[in-house]
Amino acid sequence: MAKPVRIQKVLSDRGVLSRRRAEEYIREGRITVNGRRAEIGHPVYPGDVIAVDGVRVPMGGPKENLYIMLNKPRGWVTTTSDELGRRCVTQLVEDLEARVYPVGRLDKDSEGLLLLTNDGQFANLMMHPSHRVGKTYRVTVRSAVTEDQCTALSAGVDIGEEGRREITAPASVLVLEKQPDRTVLQITIHEGKNRQIRRMCQAVGLEVARLKRTALGPLRLGMLQPGQWRELRKTEVAALRNAARPAGQQEPLPRDDGRGRLGSFGGPDHSRHKKAAPAGARREEAAQGFRRDKQGGLRFAETGRGRPAGKNSGKAPGKTSGKVPGKRPGPAGSKGPRKNG
Repeated sequence: MAKPVRIQKVLSDRGVLSRRRAEEYIREGRITVNGRRAEIGHPVYPGDVIAVDGVRVPMGGPKENLYIMLNKPRGWVTTTSDELGRRCVTQLVEDLEARVYPVGRLDKDSEGLLLLTNDGQFANLMMHPSHRVGKTYRVTVRSAVTEDQCTALSAGVDIGEEGRREITAPASVLVLEKQPDRTVLQITIHEGKNRQIRRMCQAVGLEVARLKRTALGPLRLGMLQPGQWRELRKTEVAALRNAARPAGQQEPLPRDDGRGRLGSFGGPDHSRHKKAAPAGARREEAAQGFRRDKQGGLRFAETGRGRPAGKNSGKAPGKTSGKVPGKRPGPAGSKGPRKNG
């Protein structure tokens, strides 16, 4: 006889609800098993009928796992539905055939990199604090920042509320821009406490004006615009899994064909974290007058038609390579260029 599986895991693996959200639904009496109200940890056997809000959950056949990177805009809430009628991030990926849910949270006033998936195991791997997957933020504060404040943020601060002590783990803090009334910091943390960055800054007397997540582990947001999304590549998913595993348990990265994946914005992915395009793609880009920069992004090659910019592209105006337009070099040993025709 097949072993039962807890209902939260079933719903998470099917991409219906995250485990935490499934527990909330169960407490509210919105989930049933075989017509009876479910309980947290309810065992589910093959053939059982699960319904959420009266709608049966399809259980047949293997599902295709989806891994989506979204640039969450400010003003959107990180949830699948909202009782107050606020805009939810899942509305930005409604074009997907499968249902996905957010991995972790970004508060309503924050923006940047947010993962969505229907793979419950992957989501748990990314969110569990014991796996220490780094989260990097670009933080703009409304004042100058002292060295003591940076040191405190790096070492750990007390963000506890109502007299409860709660010390954050060590963080990485870099000053990117510094002005008398404004400072831009880059902060990397390995925890996921509620509104942690804002509470950390508040603890040292800093007011956050803007908060943007720019990276999750090895994955960077790149040039993805607010409200746009794209599907992760196999190499990116594997790299994220490896970031959450001990060194001895990491999996080899799959081979990547280098082809851009289409997102809801209708264009291929040319984000900065991409390393290189295959030779065939580079030849096609060069034929159209494009070249790639060091980050792998596309740039129009203004010098030379159908070729990347060469060494002479950076010379000052008025200097030439010594070649005469319209002339071809003569045969070896001749004293001048050979006339055309």
